[in-house]
Amino acid sequence: MHILLVEDDPMLAAVIENGLGERGNSVVAASTVAAGRLRAMEKNCDIIILDIGLPDGSGFDLCRDLRAAGLDTPILMLTARESVQDRVHGLEVGADDYLTKPFAFSELVARVAALGRRRPQLAPAIVKVADLNVNLRTRFISRAGRDITLTAKEFALLEFFAGHVGEVVTRAQITAHVWDDNHDPFTNVLEVLIRRLRRKIDDGFDLKLIHTLRGAGYRFGA
Repeated sequence: MHILLVEDDPMLAAVIENGLGERGNSVVAASTVAAGRLRAMEKNCDIIILDIGLPDGSGFDLCRDLRAAGLDTPILMLTARESVQDRVHGLEVGADDYLTKPFAFSELVARVAALGRRRPQLAPAIVKVADLNVNLRTRFISRAGRDITLTAKEFALLEFFAGHVGEVVTRAQITAHVWDDNHDPFTNVLEVLIRRLRRKIDDGFDLKLIHTLRGAGYRFGA
Protein backbone atom coordinates (compact mmCIF):
# COMPACT_ATOMS: atom_id res chain seq x y z
CA MET A 1 0.00 0.00 0.00
CA HIS A 2 0.98 3.63 -0.46
CA ILE A 3 0.98 5.27 2.98
CA LEU A 4 1.31 8.95 3.87
CA LEU A 5 2.80 9.49 7.34
CA VAL A 6 2.36 12.97 8.86
CA GLU A 7 4.53 12.94 11.99
CA ASP A 8 6.99 15.57 13.28
CA ASP A 9 8.94 13.30 15.66
CA PRO A 10 11.87 12.20 13.45
CA MET A 11 12.70 9.12 15.51
CA LEU A 12 9.13 7.83 15.58
CA ALA A 13 8.67 8.67 11.91
CA ALA A 14 11.79 6.68 11.02
CA VAL A 15 10.59 3.67 13.03
CA ILE A 16 7.17 3.70 11.38
CA GLU A 17 8.54 4.35 7.90
CA ASN A 18 11.15 1.60 8.12
CA GLY A 19 8.82 -0.90 9.80
CA LEU A 20 5.99 -0.46 7.32
CA GLY A 21 8.44 -0.35 4.44
CA GLU A 22 9.90 -3.71 5.46
CA ARG A 23 6.36 -5.12 5.19
CA GLY A 24 6.08 -4.17 1.53
CA ASN A 25 4.48 -0.76 1.88
CA SER A 26 5.57 2.47 0.23
CA VAL A 27 5.74 5.23 2.86
CA VAL A 28 6.02 8.96 2.19
CA ALA A 29 6.63 11.17 5.21
CA ALA A 30 5.67 14.77 5.97
CA SER A 31 6.37 16.64 9.19
CA THR A 32 3.98 19.60 9.01
CA VAL A 33 0.30 20.30 8.38
CA ALA A 34 1.16 22.20 5.20
CA ALA A 35 3.27 19.40 3.73
CA GLY A 36 0.75 16.77 4.83
CA ARG A 37 -2.12 18.63 3.18
CA LEU A 38 -0.22 19.02 -0.08
CA ARG A 39 0.72 15.36 -0.27
CA ALA A 40 -2.70 14.11 0.83
CA MET A 41 -4.44 16.11 -1.89
CA GLU A 42 -2.35 14.39 -4.53
CA LYS A 43 -4.84 11.56 -3.86
CA ASN A 44 -2.35 8.78 -4.54
CA CYS A 45 -2.10 7.19 -1.08
CA ASP A 46 -4.16 4.34 0.36
CA ILE A 47 -3.80 5.23 4.06
CA ILE A 48 -2.92 8.40 5.98
CA ILE A 49 -1.28 8.08 9.40
CA LEU A 50 -1.74 11.47 11.04
CA ASP A 51 -0.22 12.81 14.25
CA ILE A 52 -2.34 15.34 16.14
CA GLY A 53 0.41 17.57 17.53
CA LEU A 54 2.24 19.16 14.57
CA PRO A 55 4.50 22.25 14.61
CA ASP A 56 2.30 24.41 12.38
CA GLY A 57 -1.17 23.31 13.47
CA SER A 58 -3.41 20.50 14.64
CA GLY A 59 -3.93 17.13 13.05
CA PHE A 60 -7.59 17.52 13.99
CA ASP A 61 -7.87 20.57 11.75
CA LEU A 62 -5.97 18.89 8.91
CA CYS A 63 -8.26 15.87 9.09
CA ARG A 64 -11.34 18.09 9.02
CA ASP A 65 -9.97 20.08 6.05
CA LEU A 66 -9.20 16.93 4.05
CA ARG A 67 -12.71 15.57 4.61
CA ALA A 68 -14.24 18.95 3.68
CA ALA A 69 -12.24 18.82 0.44
CA GLY A 70 -13.82 15.45 -0.40
CA LEU A 71 -10.82 13.22 0.38
CA ASP A 72 -12.05 9.77 1.45
CA THR A 73 -8.66 8.14 2.15
CA PRO A 74 -8.75 6.23 5.46
CA ILE A 75 -7.05 8.19 8.25
CA LEU A 76 -5.44 6.69 11.37
CA MET A 77 -4.75 9.34 14.00
CA LEU A 78 -1.80 9.11 16.41
CA THR A 79 -1.66 11.07 19.64
CA ALA A 80 -0.16 11.12 23.11
CA ARG A 81 -3.51 12.28 24.48
CA GLU A 82 -5.49 9.62 26.29
CA SER A 83 -8.81 11.30 27.05
CA VAL A 84 -12.02 9.88 25.66
CA GLN A 85 -12.96 13.39 24.53
CA ASP A 86 -9.90 13.60 22.26
CA ARG A 87 -10.61 10.20 20.74
CA VAL A 88 -14.23 11.16 20.10
CA HIS A 89 -13.15 14.49 18.60
CA GLY A 90 -10.81 12.69 16.21
CA LEU A 91 -13.63 10.50 14.96
CA GLU A 92 -15.95 13.50 14.69
CA VAL A 93 -13.60 15.37 12.37
CA GLY A 94 -13.38 12.37 10.04
CA ALA A 95 -10.72 9.96 11.31
CA ASP A 96 -11.36 6.26 10.72
CA ASP A 97 -9.29 4.96 13.62
CA TYR A 98 -7.29 6.21 16.59
CA LEU A 99 -4.09 4.96 18.25
CA THR A 100 -2.65 6.39 21.47
CA LYS A 101 1.12 6.71 22.01
CA PRO A 102 3.02 4.76 23.13
CA PHE A 103 1.74 1.83 21.12
CA ALA A 104 2.93 -1.61 20.13
CA PHE A 105 4.14 -1.57 16.53
CA SER A 106 2.25 -4.79 15.85
CA GLU A 107 -0.99 -2.99 16.72
CA LEU A 108 -0.17 -0.19 14.28
CA VAL A 109 0.47 -2.76 11.56
CA ALA A 110 -2.83 -4.51 12.31
CA ARG A 111 -4.81 -1.27 12.25
CA VAL A 112 -3.20 -0.15 8.99
CA ALA A 113 -3.99 -3.52 7.41
CA ALA A 114 -7.60 -3.32 8.59
CA LEU A 115 -8.03 0.14 7.10
CA GLY A 116 -6.45 -1.05 3.87
CA ARG A 117 -9.00 -3.85 3.58
CA ARG A 118 -11.84 -1.34 3.94
CA ARG A 119 -10.63 0.96 1.18
CA PRO A 120 -12.12 0.27 -2.25
CA GLN A 121 -9.50 -0.37 -4.88
CA LEU A 122 -10.60 2.31 -7.31
CA ALA A 123 -7.27 3.34 -8.77
CA PRO A 124 -6.36 1.46 -11.96
CA ALA A 125 -3.24 -0.67 -11.85
CA ILE A 126 -2.40 0.25 -15.45
CA VAL A 127 -2.47 3.75 -16.88
CA LYS A 128 -2.45 4.13 -20.67
CA VAL A 129 -1.60 7.43 -22.32
CA ALA A 130 -1.44 7.23 -26.10
CA ASP A 131 0.97 4.32 -26.72
CA LEU A 132 2.56 4.50 -23.27
CA ASN A 133 1.63 1.81 -20.73
CA VAL A 134 2.46 2.31 -17.05
CA ASN A 135 1.80 -0.50 -14.57
CA LEU A 136 1.78 1.22 -11.19
CA ARG A 137 1.97 -2.03 -9.24
CA THR A 138 4.68 -3.93 -11.09
CA ARG A 139 6.45 -0.75 -12.32
CA PHE A 140 6.58 -2.22 -15.83
CA ILE A 141 6.64 0.58 -18.42
CA SER A 142 6.55 0.35 -22.18
CA ARG A 143 5.91 2.64 -25.12
CA ALA A 144 4.94 1.38 -28.54
CA GLY A 145 6.02 -2.09 -27.44
CA ARG A 146 9.45 -0.94 -26.24
CA ASP A 147 10.30 -1.66 -22.60
CA ILE A 148 11.50 1.33 -20.58
CA THR A 149 13.65 1.13 -17.46
CA LEU A 150 13.42 3.97 -14.94
CA THR A 151 15.27 4.86 -11.76
CA ALA A 152 13.26 5.17 -8.53
CA LYS A 153 13.05 8.97 -8.85
CA GLU A 154 12.11 8.80 -12.53
CA PHE A 155 9.33 6.34 -11.71
CA ALA A 156 8.09 8.53 -8.84
CA LEU A 157 7.84 11.43 -11.29
CA LEU A 158 6.06 9.32 -13.91
CA GLU A 159 3.75 7.90 -11.22
CA PHE A 160 2.76 11.45 -10.26
CA PHE A 161 2.16 12.42 -13.89
CA ALA A 162 0.11 9.24 -14.46
CA GLY A 163 -2.19 10.27 -11.61
CA HIS A 164 -2.75 13.71 -13.14
CA VAL A 165 -3.11 13.04 -16.86
CA GLY A 166 -4.27 16.16 -18.69
CA GLU A 167 -3.95 18.37 -15.61
CA VAL A 168 -1.64 21.33 -15.13
CA VAL A 169 0.62 20.53 -12.16
CA THR A 170 3.03 22.89 -10.43
CA ARG A 171 6.65 22.46 -9.42
CA ALA A 172 5.58 22.44 -5.76
CA GLN A 173 3.12 19.59 -6.32
CA ILE A 174 5.73 17.50 -8.13
CA THR A 175 8.53 18.09 -5.64
CA ALA A 176 6.21 17.28 -2.72
CA HIS A 177 5.59 13.85 -4.25
CA VAL A 178 9.11 13.02 -5.44
CA TRP A 179 11.21 14.49 -2.62
CA ASP A 180 10.90 14.97 1.12
CA ASP A 181 10.36 18.16 3.11
CA ASN A 182 14.08 18.97 3.08
CA HIS A 183 14.21 19.40 -0.71
CA ASP A 184 15.42 22.83 -1.82
CA PRO A 185 12.77 24.13 -4.29
CA PHE A 186 15.22 26.62 -5.79
CA THR A 187 17.58 24.02 -7.25
CA ASN A 188 17.25 22.73 -10.80
CA VAL A 189 17.06 19.04 -9.88
CA LEU A 190 13.41 18.87 -10.99
CA GLU A 191 14.29 20.14 -14.45
CA VAL A 192 17.14 17.64 -14.65
CA LEU A 193 14.81 14.79 -13.65
CA ILE A 194 12.19 15.83 -16.19
CA ARG A 195 14.82 15.98 -18.95
CA ARG A 196 15.91 12.45 -18.03
CA LEU A 197 12.33 11.17 -18.11
CA ARG A 198 11.69 12.92 -21.44
CA ARG A 199 14.70 11.21 -22.96
CA LYS A 200 13.30 7.83 -21.99
CA ILE A 201 9.61 8.22 -22.89
CA ASP A 202 9.49 11.02 -25.50
CA ASP A 203 12.73 10.94 -27.50
CA GLY A 204 12.23 9.21 -30.83
CA PHE A 205 8.44 9.70 -30.82
CA ASP A 206 6.57 12.36 -32.81
CA LEU A 207 3.88 12.55 -30.13
CA LYS A 208 5.32 14.13 -26.99
CA LEU A 209 3.71 13.41 -23.61
CA ILE A 210 5.50 15.80 -21.21
CA HIS A 211 4.69 19.45 -21.86
CA THR A 212 6.18 22.50 -20.15
CA LEU A 213 3.76 25.36 -19.55
CA ARG A 214 5.90 28.42 -18.90
CA GLY A 215 4.94 30.15 -15.68
CA ALA A 216 2.39 27.47 -14.79
CA GLY A 217 4.10 24.09 -14.53
CA TYR A 218 3.73 20.92 -16.56
CA ARG A 219 1.06 18.85 -18.25
CA PHE A 220 1.26 15.13 -19.00
CA GLY A 221 -0.79 13.71 -21.84
CA ALA A 222 -1.16 13.33 -25.57
